[in-house]
Amino acid sequence: MNTLDADVIRASCATSASHVAIETVAETGSTNADLLARIDTLAGPVLRIAGNQTAGRGRAGRSWLSAPGAALMFSLAWRFKGPLHSMSGLPMAVGVALAETIASLGVPVRIKWPNDLLRDGKKLAGILVETQAARKDGDGAIWAVIGVGINLLMPDELEAQIGREVAAAPWLAKMNRNQLMAALLSRLAAVLAEFDDTGFAPFAERWNLLHAWQGQEVVILDNGKVLQQGRAAGVDAIGRLMLDTEQGRAEVLSGDVSLRLSSTIASSIGPT
Repeated sequence: MNTLDADVIRASCATSASHVAIETVAETGSTNADLLARIDTLAGPVLRIAGNQTAGRGRAGRSWLSAPGAALMFSLAWRFKGPLHSMSGLPMAVGVALAETIASLGVPVRIKWPNDLLRDGKKLAGILVETQAARKDGDGAIWAVIGVGINLLMPDELEAQIGREVAAAPWLAKMNRNQLMAALLSRLAAVLAEFDDTGFAPFAERWNLLHAWQGQEVVILDNGKVLQQGRAAGVDAIGRLMLDTEQGRAEVLSGDVSLRLSSTIASSIGPT
């Protein structure tokens, strides 16, 4: 595993990312937490990459478990014009950027709504987006800290600790980590700049082409309770998941809900 080097990453980036400050650390608790704590002092976009995170976080307060050298873990702080409601599709746009980049590097992946990347039906990468108002300027701008964890290797003991099958990308693990990070950052920076101008609508078709469970029967769970079930029909222009149900088309907003294939939890479906 080669050492992460901010200068090498910067030199390898496209012009879309030329204004992003890059920081590397051997270990930290959470790169998202690090950047959130500094939001009011940031002058522009900042990428923070850690060789290891000891307190990585996923959605809904879940832990992100990894082992040193087994994953690429980073956070990107980015300032958006806002307002907050215009950013509802941001995690999905980030998913498109990551999936397209990883596929271009030889590892085809699909997207599970709202923000997981799957390889062969198993989770390869997760995305956590946390937002905060830009208080010092008072112009309605919003900072987003976008955390990403990509499994490059999956030691047996780590998979046992996670408690379910997860995917890895050994092909990416063989790449120079700095070149991999530069490719991801370049695409992310371009997508975020476009999203700030247009919102999610122009990304919806690209997302739907990458949709892992398009046309399959799925259920929406909240703390184990079935809220909705139907046939997954992709996302709309603001990133809502569309379900074709017995009662007609329903739209599901992202939140702390979970999406599962009906076939994997058949015993959970019934009167609730």
